[in-house]
Amino acid sequence: MPRKKPFSNKQKKKQLQVKREKKRGETGSSRSSRNASVERGPGRDRQSDTSDSETTDIRRINHQPGTRDGRYDPNRFRLHYEKESKEEVEKRKKIAMEKILKPVAEKQLEIDMTQIYPEEKGLDFPRRPSWHYNMQREELLRKEEKSFLEYLEALNSKNPPGTLSHFEHNLETWRQLWRVMEMSDVILLIVDIRHTVLHFPPALYHYITGELKKYIILVLNKVDLCPAPLVLAWKHYLTKQFPHLHCVCFTSHPGQPYRTLLQKKRMRKKAGWNQAGGPFHIMRACQEITAGRVDLSSWEKKIQRDAVAVGTEGDQADDGSESVLMEHHSDVAMEMNSPTQELYKDGVLTLGCIGFPNVGKSSVLNSLVGRKVVSVSRTPGHTKYFQTYYLTPTVKLCDCPGLVFPSQVDKQLQILAGIYPVSQLQEPYSSVGYLCERTNFLSVLKLTHPDHSPGTPQDPKTQDWTAWDVCEAWAERRGYKTAKAARNDVYRAANSLLRLAIDGRLCLCLRPPGYVQSKDEWESHPDLAEIIALQGRKEEEDECGDREDDEDESSSELEEDNDRDADDDEDADGDDEDDTVKADRKGLTLNMFSVLGENECSLSPPLGMQRELITPAQQGMSLVL
Repeated sequence: MPRKKPFSNKQKKKQLQVKREKKRGETGSSRSSRNASVERGPGRDRQSDTSDSETTDIRRINHQPGTRDGRYDPNRFRLHYEKESKEEVEKRKKIAMEKILKPVAEKQLEIDMTQIYPEEKGLDFPRRPSWHYNMQREELLRKEEKSFLEYLEALNSKNPPGTLSHFEHNLETWRQLWRVMEMSDVILLIVDIRHTVLHFPPALYHYITGELKKYIILVLNKVDLCPAPLVLAWKHYLTKQFPHLHCVCFTSHPGQPYRTLLQKKRMRKKAGWNQAGGPFHIMRACQEITAGRVDLSSWEKKIQRDAVAVGTEGDQADDGSESVLMEHHSDVAMEMNSPTQELYKDGVLTLGCIGFPNVGKSSVLNSLVGRKVVSVSRTPGHTKYFQTYYLTPTVKLCDCPGLVFPSQVDKQLQILAGIYPVSQLQEPYSSVGYLCERTNFLSVLKLTHPDHSPGTPQDPKTQDWTAWDVCEAWAERRGYKTAKAARNDVYRAANSLLRLAIDGRLCLCLRPPGYVQSKDEWESHPDLAEIIALQGRKEEEDECGDREDDEDESSSELEEDNDRDADDDEDADGDDEDDTVKADRKGLTLNMFSVLGENECSLSPPLGMQRELITPAQQGMSLVL
């Protein structure tokens, strides 16, 4: 019998990956998932990898395991961004460690749309080539692939390397956008109010209103995270720049601000998704567009019933009194969809929800339906496939995976806008520096400088801070340590700060041109009360970047958020419940010490002492609720 060779864990992991790929039918591929995310894929993955030209190095991120039944490929629409060189990453890291942070004037937060999407740079988006019903499916796919490669080549020829921001290189995701725009009667373009100009490409507006001859409704989502005068200023700026645009405000969390900086999730009231502010405004905009050609009375009655459910603290969706019809579309049916589809076919209004990743498309869809039909997450690219939902017998919603359009915006701002999974960032420190220069981070985070000597008075505002110092101080406060040397884990701290910014707890809001000069005018505008009522605020709050927590809350904040590094499967908009309540409902087994109150836990000895005091018999004790 031959002698056995050593078999490492890495080889075992690779062997298991090959077995999983064989189950999914991906034979001939023996790479690990990590290598597969940065290399060109053969076989059936070739259809999704049309972005991999000879001059472009693409990084595929947010890899998901396949399903056992093999009905669909969860990685078909995952994010494809251009890979950054190691030298560029190291250069940004060095700058983050040496550059002294200086506050940026509020005037510099004003960003015009031409700064991000200059017309002379040809920052268009790929169009679907012409086709006819006599074409075979394979012929159409080849034509689309050729057209997409020509688009990438033309885009790179007008923009030197390094000038473009991250944008989607996955043709499969662009195909979904084409299908949704062709199938829909009215387009709902959903943007994050904090980064409106970043999420609203002018080329898309001109294509929908010009070539497709369809209406577009711009949904300013997450208005509860932005001051009311700024929301009003953005709304007037956009309607002035784009006259055929219907602009409405929306929030899924009216009157539910974060109580503390480190609160993981916002409390959702008993009414659930029915309490969202904005569905009525979207319905009114659709009534204005359809002009009586579609009967929307059932939609209006549904909104009224949801309002009654909110008032009686009941959730209509939970009792199953209303069901939502959901449809899955095959690739053939979507690929051969007619581009000249008649509007309002069979008396049904089709609304297509499109937008960048992490702007809240799934939350808007759940709020319109009145209950959770689509899972939501802070991870960009969470929506993996195309689905349609019948809101009422005459209103149909189409959900499209989010994608990033090419632009010349700063990549650090893109990361703060949530288009890149935080857990997969190679260098998060420069984005932290970009955030700290534009927010009052010292008063919010309450940091102690790493170079401060214990026992000596300090004033953090007079000390020089770098992005690295901020991450190190945050790691010290939160207790983030490396596994081996027990040093401050600055990488984990940087990711934690970026998650706070994406969630809106460290809020960075861009301003429209001329906002600072006319700020007093917007603060006294007659329409301001309507925005405040939509946000659910009893009185107008201060700037979201200047929110401060009381000193006595800081001790309990550290226990509110475990801040797990993996956020791929996290429901960022779920209900904020106590762990003991969740375990009680699910019938889980809890350690008896977790049932103790906060005061009792605070009196317990350190972890190292606990290991010495607890006997082996006590370690096996548990409480089954």
